[in-house]
Amino acid sequence: MTSVDKPTTTDPDAPRGDASQGAPAANGANAAHGAHDAKAVTEAALFDAFGGVRGMVETVLPGLLFVTIFTINKDLHLSAIAALGVSLLLVAVRLIRRDTVKHAFSGVFGVAFGVVFAMMTGNAKDFYLPGMLYTLGLAIAYIATTIAGVPLIGLMLGPVFKENLSWRTRNPGRKKAYAKASWAWGLILLAKCAILFPLYWWADTTQLGWVLVALKIPPFLLAVYLTWVFLAKAPPPIDVFAEMEAEERAEEERKAAAAAQAARPRPHDEL
Repeated sequence: MTSVDKPTTTDPDAPRGDASQGAPAANGANAAHGAHDAKAVTEAALFDAFGGVRGMVETVLPGLLFVTIFTINKDLHLSAIAALGVSLLLVAVRLIRRDTVKHAFSGVFGVAFGVVFAMMTGNAKDFYLPGMLYTLGLAIAYIATTIAGVPLIGLMLGPVFKENLSWRTRNPGRKKAYAKASWAWGLILLAKCAILFPLYWWADTTQLGWVLVALKIPPFLLAVYLTWVFLAKAPPPIDVFAEMEAEERAEEERKAAAAAQAARPRPHDEL
């Protein structure tokens, strides 16, 4: 029960307004409170799903360290080892603190692939190639899944909001919001690729590296913000976990009632 739902003690001598005037005011307060709660829940879920500030730091730091060291001494091996080392350190810190490691682990894998590519080819720019290809593939996935009617953002955030895939058939307004968000992610990532891939071919390693570091956070924040805007205006999620729990409780109550009914003495048994 929220604060606006709780009964309050009022002064009996206080002037009373017309009930017809009080009801709309109460309904308006409830609606405003519910909208605020929905936005807060959406913001918290997005913050958790995409890693928050710490996740952004873990995403940027390895690449920043690589391009900084390479800019200073042009040493591919030292730059690559430093980037991989800091990624492993970030994972270790999360493990020690018993935090979720999914974002840190994804960073380690991305850096490891970049290190392998760069070491194999001897070209420092190839350190960035796996991440760029992943970004391009992710952009295509966002757009393709939206066209197919199962927007990727919905698949990612459905479990976070405890709605799973209920939005596909039971919540059309929410499906529309997920589609808009997936289009936003796909187009933003495609725009990022349109900047980075020409630089991969024409620019040197330091130029590509610094541009890539600069483009890590702003497009991400824009996509997250647009996702928040679309979902904050969408209908609330259907909590399928709560529905399943309610069904289980109802089933247990039916079984208990049936057992109690069976345990009652029948009239002919008393004779």
